[in-house]
Amino acid sequence: MGSSSAMQRELQRELEAKATELSKLQKDIAKNHQVRKKYTIQLGENELVLKELDLLNEDANVYKLIGPVLVKQDLAEANANVRKRIDYMSAELKRLDATLQGLEEKQNSKKEAILKLQQRIQSLQAGKAKA
Repeated sequence: MGSSSAMQRELQRELEAKATELSKLQKDIAKNHQVRKKYTIQLGENELVLKELDLLNEDANVYKLIGPVLVKQDLAEANANVRKRIDYMSAELKRLDATLQGLEEKQNSKKEAILKLQQRIQSLQAGKAKA
């Protein structure tokens, strides 16, 4: 009878550890969503800037805000900088998506493991109730 109780305590500890791991994964997923949202907004802003730059004539004056100062910038340079930012943000979003997919797979397997542990604990408790 004592070994069943010891086994149940061990399963309970394992369940708590897995629940803690699941909680950490869920926090990582939330953080990923937060960062992803930031990049998505910035990407949209930069795509709008690129559209605006494409509308300008080659001799148009373009200024870049550096701290509190507007600095004159070459149109081609401004265009190249915005495209680089767009490429960088697109690559970051792809990386975040891949990371998110991995985190979600881990989360699903943790949930399954927790469910199996809960079922084992319940079957042990049911066995005790019968005894």
